[in-house]
This record gives sequence, structure tokens and C-alpha cells, in this order.
Amino acid sequence: MHLPDGHGLVLLRRLRAAGHDVDVIAVTSARDSDVVRSAVAQGVVMYLLKPFTFASFAEKLRQYAEYRSRLAGEGGQVAQDEVDRAFGALRPAGGQVTPKGMSPETMEQVLDAVRRSPSPLSATEVAEATGVSRVTARRYLEQLTEHGLLSRSARYGGSGRPELEYRQV
Repeated sequence: MHLPDGHGLVLLRRLRAAGHDVDVIAVTSARDSDVVRSAVAQGVVMYLLKPFTFASFAEKLRQYAEYRSRLAGEGGQVAQDEVDRAFGALRPAGGQVTPKGMSPETMEQVLDAVRRSPSPLSATEVAEATGVSRVTARRYLEQLTEHGLLSRSARYGGSGRPELEYRQV
């Protein structure tokens, strides 16, 4: 926001006035809530505060790429759940969906295990991949499903109940 020759939001207004409909990720040390609100009002899709780690920067870029891929169609219409998933991709997986008593680090490990897998995983398989108990894995998987980051379906196999499996949406 604090550029050598002006303010980032002034530059953004000029871009918009010139007809450039671009997505903007603000990388800034500007922490004033009025600046943040103004940035969002002008269409800033993500806001990354300095100083930050490479991991948090990489995660923001991954979230943005997922958002773009979800809305990459040839125009046309989208359903509400598609819009919700696209906007959900812009939200962090850890902080905002981690309720009291749950660890953001474990939440990220569980989500990462599902992301890395080429096929859906059960709570037992996630537990083995992350080193947590099956019950703990299931709690985290359900939380991620509730927030639209994973989907759940039944896996039918042998006798007994079907097992639930989770995949990234």
C-alpha cells in the first residue's frame, strides 16, 4: 500500500478506471482497518501482512490458484455451491475453521494428507498418515467438510457399515 510514488489503493483505482479488471493480492505492512476495508471494497481478493513466512505466501498463492481454477469455466452460469467453494478457497484452512480445542497445525496436516492423496481417504487412513487417532482424524475431517474444504461420501466394500471417505472439493 505504501509505494514510493503513491498509495496502492490509488494505483488500484487507476487500474479499475482504465478498464483493467484484474485480481489483486495486497502484500503490505498496512494494518489500518480502514485501509483493509477500502482494499476489499475495491476488489482486493487477498491481503497478506508483512512480515510473513514463505509458507504463508505459498499458501496464499495456492488458495488463489484454487479459487481461479474453480471459476475457470467458459462463462455461463454457476450454482450457489460452486460460488461458495470458489470463495471458500480464498479462506485459510487453519485459523478460521479451527474451533476451540482443535489445533490449526493438526487441521493443516489432516487437510494436507487429503490433498496429497490421489484417491479419497477414510479417517483411519488419515490417522495413519498424520499420526493422530482415528477419532481425532474424524473430528478434523468433519470440521473441514462442514466448512466446504472437503466432501464426504460412503465407501462400500465388505460386510458391515460403509466407511466414510473424504476428498478435496
